This record gives sequence, C-alpha cells and structure tokens, in this order.
Amino acid sequence: MNELPGFSHPAEAQILARIPEAVRDRARAVRMMVFDVDGILTDGSLWYGEHGEAVKPFNALDGHGLRLLREQGIHVAWVSGRKSAITARRAAELGISPILQGVRDKINTVEDLAREAGLSLQDLGYMGDDIIDLPVLQRVGFAASVPNAPFYVGQAAHWTSTLRGGAGA
Repeated sequence: MNELPGFSHPAEAQILARIPEAVRDRARAVRMMVFDVDGILTDGSLWYGEHGEAVKPFNALDGHGLRLLREQGIHVAWVSGRKSAITARRAAELGISPILQGVRDKINTVEDLAREAGLSLQDLGYMGDDIIDLPVLQRVGFAASVPNAPFYVGQAAHWTSTLRGGAGA
C-alpha cells in the first residue's frame, strides 16, 4: 500500500518518502513545472552529423516522469536557450506545450508563462542546470537541479536529483 497517495507503483512512493518534508511541501504546491532542456532532459551533449545536423539523446525515464506529472494535474512546459527541431519533435511526442526555444531571458519568459496561466512564481517549479537558469531557480516556489550542475546552481536548488541530466533526472 502506498503511504503517499497518487502514485501507481509502490517504488514511486518509497522514492518520494526519502525526500525531506520541507522539500515535499514545496513540491506539493507546484501547479506548473517548467524544465530547461539541454543538461536536464538531455545530458547537454550535441552530436553533429556529417551534414551539420545536430543530434541529442533524450532519456525515456524523463518521458515517464513528465507523464506522471501531467497525470497529477501539473502543467508541464519547456524553456530552452537553444533552438532545436529535435527538441520540438520530442516535446510533440510527449504532448508538451508550450515549448519555448531560443530563450535568453528565462526569468521574463517564465514570469509570462505564470501570468498567462493565472499563477504566481510560487506556484511554479523549475528544473535547470546552468547560469542562465539561476534567476528562475532563485524565484520559483520549487527549484530543482541535477548533481552535475555547477555548484552555484546547486546552491539555489531546493532539491537535487540523484540522477544526472539526460539520465532520468
């Protein structure tokens, strides 16, 4: 029996139970979760083919996690500093919308997303891994990162995944 309701598999509740209560309280308040892409949903690598096309790997575990968020009624959005047809394709496969690419000023973009949804920044969670994500991480209600992020990003996070970016974080 799950000690934490809303999860389909007992292991999901066991994992959640290892997270400190204060962090779980912040996570429970999230109504929209926004993700950076490169370094969070991918490992940050960019592979180029002989004709210049960029290829980057996404992890199926992240797709499952995004589906679980949506099943809990949490809206999911992606905000990326890079423009990539591959990112748009993966978002479409997962039914993620909006996906905003080529964004350099992420805090203003995330503020706009919140406003359009009738939410405050305290209602949002954000997962990022680099300096461009820092202003957002410092202002949202739930800030998350990955263990391979620079130390200054990790210091801004309320929670750090045990898995690296692109590995199911």
